[in-house]
Amino acid sequence: MDNNIRKKDEVAAGGSGGGSCCGGPGKWIWIVLAVAIVGVLIAKNAGKKPASADTTTVNNTPAATEANGVQGGQEPASQGKAIPRLLDLGATQCIPCKMMAPILEDLKKTYIGRLDVQFIDVWENPDAGKKYGINMIPTQIFYDATGKELFRHEGFFGKEDILAKWKEFGVDLASAAAPPDVSRWTPAQPDTRAQAAICYMCDGDIPSNSLVVVKTDKGAVRLCGMHHYFVMYSCLTEDKTEFEKKVTVADRATCNMVPITDAVYVYGMEAKTGRPTVKAFAGKDAAEKERQASGGNVLDLAVLQSKELANKCGFCDRSVYPEDAAEVIVGDVKTWGCCSHCALGVAARTGKDIEIREKDRLTGEKVVVKTHNGSVASLEPATAVAWFGQRTKPDGTYASAGCFHQGFFVKAENLKQWVAANPLETGEQIAIAKALADKMKLTPQQISKACKIGECSPQ
Repeated sequence: MDNNIRKKDEVAAGGSGGGSCCGGPGKWIWIVLAVAIVGVLIAKNAGKKPASADTTTVNNTPAATEANGVQGGQEPASQGKAIPRLLDLGATQCIPCKMMAPILEDLKKTYIGRLDVQFIDVWENPDAGKKYGINMIPTQIFYDATGKELFRHEGFFGKEDILAKWKEFGVDLASAAAPPDVSRWTPAQPDTRAQAAICYMCDGDIPSNSLVVVKTDKGAVRLCGMHHYFVMYSCLTEDKTEFEKKVTVADRATCNMVPITDAVYVYGMEAKTGRPTVKAFAGKDAAEKERQASGGNVLDLAVLQSKELANKCGFCDRSVYPEDAAEVIVGDVKTWGCCSHCALGVAARTGKDIEIREKDRLTGEKVVVKTHNGSVASLEPATAVAWFGQRTKPDGTYASAGCFHQGFFVKAENLKQWVAANPLETGEQIAIAKALADKMKLTPQQISKACKIGECSPQ
């Protein structure tokens, strides 16, 4: 047998060097070679699956993956129970799709067993885009528990907007998943302070050596210091011609009241925070003595006013100290929010995406909010919440308690502790996305009137 094989090999070898490929031994040689090549190709491809077999298919379309990118089958996470489904068609590399990724993951974890969250990368699986007839990415499709399409949305879609849309279809995911909110509608203790001891702007105590008084036809308006005087001044819509003639300020040394136009001011800075300090004196000698003892600069009212009005809220135009305010980034421009809620309002006023950097009112920890198309795109930490300070009106309805009574907190527990430490505060915990949504509903006319004071008069 071996000899025969070798002889055939020799014949084949010799024949391949001469003779015609159309007849004789050469003809069979070419046939054998062709069969061998075909056999090799078949064997090589036998180990490969067709492209469509790499992904589980439903109706000849690639199956959705779980929100974290792991491929999911047709069975929902509820182990057979029919539940609503949210399908996001996007790509792992497009910017708005990347912004959707943490939202999808959050929805998947928070509402496990109640909402089936799936994701298809249409760049990896282009047939899926054709199957679902999408025009752009990302696109979110809402299905009821029977698989019927309810709604689809194109572009970035914030978590609160998604939950609100489900609620429109009778699927109230938020109410069942959210922990009990912090709220209080009656002060924990009565406010026993005299009205004359309460600041008109911030409701804080008024130190006797920094009191500012504005005399009006309806009575005196009293403030805790020159900064809050300028905050009020920046909000006034009444004619402010010669307004200063109605104002007096306490001399720092004697507590005697002097006209603010006659007073001399020592403008300093807190060493720890850099926040400005303002001390008023009846005469220049006393102011210079204070400057030598504590540092700072001696200013007259005109220079002090220019400093105090230099920084304003990007939403309501109130005077702010940057050290007190929320930092707001609008593209390449930095502005401020006089409170956390007004910071959100910058998105409504400008119509642009913004980034807010605010401090937890209890601990000072950072809260970062990024918006996209009027919705919250990201929240750091994800547990952050807002306090909406409100007052109960005589008719039983609620109104904002003002900018000094709002805030962000890194978690609800911090808010709870802050409310307990501030027994006079009333209001409720709300989602930061809800606070933003409320601001985005404001009309240009409403925005122009935000935080404004028609006239300076006692409350």
